[in-house]
Amino acid sequence: MTDGRTTTRDDGLELFERMFLIRRFEERASQLRAAGLIPGFLHPCIGQEASAVGVCSALGPDDVLTSTHRGHGHMLARGADPARMYAELFARIEGYNHGKGGSLHMIDVDLGFLGANGIVGAGIPLATGAALQQKRRARGGVAVSFFGDGATNEGAFHESLNLATLWKLPALYVCENNLYGEFTRQDQHQVVKDVAQRAASYGLPGVIVDGNDALAVREVAREAVARARRGDGPTLIETKTYRHRGHFEGDMARYRPKGELEEWLAHDPLDVLSRRLLAEDVASDSDLDEVRAGVERRLDAAVEWATERAHPEPADALEDVYVDAMRGAALR
Repeated sequence: MTDGRTTTRDDGLELFERMFLIRRFEERASQLRAAGLIPGFLHPCIGQEASAVGVCSALGPDDVLTSTHRGHGHMLARGADPARMYAELFARIEGYNHGKGGSLHMIDVDLGFLGANGIVGAGIPLATGAALQQKRRARGGVAVSFFGDGATNEGAFHESLNLATLWKLPALYVCENNLYGEFTRQDQHQVVKDVAQRAASYGLPGVIVDGNDALAVREVAREAVARARRGDGPTLIETKTYRHRGHFEGDMARYRPKGELEEWLAHDPLDVLSRRLLAEDVASDSDLDEVRAGVERRLDAAVEWATERAHPEPADALEDVYVDAMRGAALR
């Protein structure tokens, strides 16, 4: 590989595989929820795969990240096991949170994945704290926070960017701007068109990138990671992308203007990458078909494994929770 805009066969197919895994994981999750296997809300990231994979492919094993309510893609991009993720969605004991967190609160500290989050913008200060820890450890690690355009209206966003710049923390703030804060279009809740403009207020670089182009995202992420590792401070990256589904499964998204979805579907991130791999003779149609088939087999096995896991027992409710010493003594 020579730079972020060119790729080898193995690298290109790995990126495509990770993106296709996210797409099919989410599509299957939607079907499984409709079948009654998944309780609660589900917020698919279908259409935003390139943002997650592009950024995470620029990270090292010692780097950490925080996510959002739409966090399955970030977790899979970091290398999570889809079987354990499905088990968590099914509320099974062998899920990532032992069936207690569900879709909105999955976590795997061993992967450096410090958690999805059901509160808008709540992962931003968590990543800022993690970046401070990385700086104090002086091992060259960085912390990444993913969030949406709506989260940049929260005080946590502004406070975090201010402190991160002041202290030159090794952080990446990645705004996945999919044009909507829940059901509200961006131009109805923000005056600025580009979230990256907000970086100037705090003296850090603000970079805009095509969020449906995984290689373009990886290129800017690599530059931001290198800057952070040098000790030059954080970067705000705005990935322009789009969710193909509503805010959550069941939201028909009738608030979108006519033709908008079709316009973005023509710029599907999976198609963007596959067309490039084919056009540059990096991979063939049969290579891509083989990747797709492998992902389907992997997810077949993941769903089968997850459905066979047990649900937690009532006594498990007292496991993995914080109880102070006095209350713990009383319970005993």
